[in-house]
Amino acid sequence: MQLVTAIIKPFKLDDIREALSDIGIRGVTVTEVKGFGRQKGHTELYRGAEYVVDFLPKIKLEVAIGQDMVEQVIEAITRAANTGKIGDGKIFVTSLQEVIRIRTGESGAAAL
Repeated sequence: MQLVTAIIKPFKLDDIREALSDIGIRGVTVTEVKGFGRQKGHTELYRGAEYVVDFLPKIKLEVAIGQDMVEQVIEAITRAANTGKIGDGKIFVTSLQEVIRIRTGESGAAAL
């Protein structure tokens, strides 16, 4: 079992949700986050005053899946999130030791 975490631009969320749904992914956790990478924020003008925005709004997606779906999920997210511009995001894949469905007590792949 794997946990795929993607940090993406907020306006790409619906495209990614549809792409994941098309390959059969049924559950996704979405969190609004802020951060920066190579983009390093930007300068904005508000009421005539310039100020620096260090942390940019992003979306964090988390998908728990079986090992057999990892490549498909990575491909779907990459294809849907790509704008070709800086700040498109990153994808992280980590191993899950155990998954337990609270309602039924199922564990392992059955809990996904």
